[in-house]
Amino acid sequence: MKSVLSRVFLSTVFLHVLRAASPAQPVATYPSDDCRIELWQNARYTICTVDPAHETIRIYNRSPEGKPFGSFDALRRALWDEHAILRLAFNGGMYEEDLSPVGLHVEYGRTRKPINLADGWGNFYMKPNGVFYIAGAKAGVMASEAFAKAGMEVDFATQSGPMLVTNGKIHPRFLPDSDSRKIRNGVGVDRNGKVVFVISEEPVRFYDLASLYHDRLDTPDALFLDGSISSMAYPAAGRMDKAFPLGTIIAVIAPRP
Repeated sequence: MKSVLSRVFLSTVFLHVLRAASPAQPVATYPSDDCRIELWQNARYTICTVDPAHETIRIYNRSPEGKPFGSFDALRRALWDEHAILRLAFNGGMYEEDLSPVGLHVEYGRTRKPINLADGWGNFYMKPNGVFYIAGAKAGVMASEAFAKAGMEVDFATQSGPMLVTNGKIHPRFLPDSDSRKIRNGVGVDRNGKVVFVISEEPVRFYDLASLYHDRLDTPDALFLDGSISSMAYPAAGRMDKAFPLGTIIAVIAPRP
């Protein structure tokens, strides 16, 4: 699994707004209402909310030819050829050296890689880990063991870990005074069924990201996607992170005009 450190900086105009803002308030916006930038506990986060009942969320790893997409640009070009556009995307979980998923990966109802319930070293294996899934017009986040027992049929899924929030409780191993700070991102589903993506714009602790989901975004379940390589694409805002190769990609797409 990749473990490299990066900082994702906002544009100069955003930075001027951020310096003048108070920590608990929205501090800037993107060109549409999909995403916003907020300060939480003195750190900046981009927060994007997507309604799966009205928007199309897909999870990708490899092209039909079997080659890893590896970047938002490659996925965007492939979607364009299929008469679709990339509206929003995030890296979607941890991956192996060949960019294949470490855990469960489902595309169009087909399980490309089975769920991984093994014990091991590293963030993925910090139990409970979990699954983000799309089933019809609904989305969910569920601990891996519970998902496996449920025997659910889903259209798309990705497994990562650890869970940030499970059944309304922050992961017990997260420490509010930890000295481990990285760029981190996650995904949760709020009480209205909307998907909430978050990426930090500077290094933060696990606890910081989890408390944002728990205390401010009110998501009963949220999943850590990755640290360090965390990346976002939002073409309408001119953002297309490309510092690192990507494994699984969670994308919001729309028909090409």
